[in-house]
Amino acid sequence: MSEKISPRIDLAFKKIFGVEENKDLLISLINSIVSTEDQVAEVTLLNPYNAKNFKDDKLSILDIKAQGIDGKQFNVEIQITDEADYDKRALYYWGKLYTEQLKTSDDYSKLCKTIGIHILNFTSITASPKYHHAFHLVDEATGMRYFKDIELHTIELNKFSKNDDDDLNSLVAKTKNALDIWIAFLTRNDLLDPTNLPKGLDNPGLKKALQVLEVMNLSKEERDAYEDRLKWFRIEVNTLKKMREDSLKEGIEIGKAEGIAEGKAEGISQGKAERDIEIAKNLLLAGLSVDVIAGSTGLSISEIEALKSS
Repeated sequence: MSEKISPRIDLAFKKIFGVEENKDLLISLINSIVSTEDQVAEVTLLNPYNAKNFKDDKLSILDIKAQGIDGKQFNVEIQITDEADYDKRALYYWGKLYTEQLKTSDDYSKLCKTIGIHILNFTSITASPKYHHAFHLVDEATGMRYFKDIELHTIELNKFSKNDDDDLNSLVAKTKNALDIWIAFLTRNDLLDPTNLPKGLDNPGLKKALQVLEVMNLSKEERDAYEDRLKWFRIEVNTLKKMREDSLKEGIEIGKAEGIAEGKAEGISQGKAERDIEIAKNLLLAGLSVDVIAGSTGLSISEIEALKSS
């Protein structure tokens, strides 16, 4: 495969965090996200990575399901594109994992707290600049948490790092805690050398993850599945691009009808350019080639190369 493997593609993400030999990485990731009371010392993988899964269903959901030694359930998923009704899907998968704990004749006391962790390659919560949010059911008047078994985390990668404003020094400067270290890996692993990590990022888990990514070999089936996911992602990007173009045309027509076409068109054109640049940055972070990004955004190869080196 000519393109460098990106840990943001769910297949690679699961091959890093969802296998027995790397359970220490999954434990480290989970513990960097959840509260002190939910920390785990050991987990059992409920759906370990299996390359054979791609033979019949190459676009299945590649989440990671794990169980702590106290019975707590964890669902960890990375999502690269902003699908409709993401919030409802997140709740659905939480509910599915929660209810699947009960076997025939079990009573409700067997149900354990279930924590959903959703790592997003897009901005979902526009009202907040924070990249990590933890959601619980609380009483509206008092803030009391009574139904303690439900917990959902969202982690929005592009709020932590954007392609044009990070070099190694700025990445180190914004890395303050264990979760920041893992988000640095997912967003800017291209800046990190496992043999020469700077102070603040010199972490054994990060070093191992970088080494796993560096030597990751994909079988033919895995390569096909990875390419299928990239292909699907590109189709999604092109669909969004067409929707934007249609919206822009409509805006220009409205501007003409109101007699302000020139100013309206200029503003729309500037907005389109800014959005294309933003999309290009995210695609670069996702590991797509310059040629693919140029075809998806309308930016020139030289413009994209400039974004890569900025």
